[in-house]
Amino acid sequence: MIDRLRALRLLAECTGRDIWSLEYCRERRVPEAWLVELKDCFESGFETDRQTIYHLGEVVNQFEGVRDLDLAYKLAAAVGVDVKRATYSALGATAEVAALKEAVDE
Repeated sequence: MIDRLRALRLLAECTGRDIWSLEYCRERRVPEAWLVELKDCFESGFETDRQTIYHLGEVVNQFEGVRDLDLAYKLAAAVGVDVKRATYSALGATAEVAALKEAVDE
């Protein structure tokens, strides 16, 4: 469904903190079936800056897109990584993405 090189390039962009717009996903050629599966509507929280969603530098209340954490799992699995094994001891989304990237490198 996705070639290895493109999967690795996309995985390199994942941070575990971002939500990719559907437009950006399509520009980056994320498989459409994955977008259907992973897309969601996210709502900003305003108690801390980490809860607030920004798009093009502006605060938005709601945003439809794909969490790059979810995409990282799909990409790592697509290149043959046992994602459960790779992330079993990771604490938090950024650590999970880092563990998936490390597993791909091994």
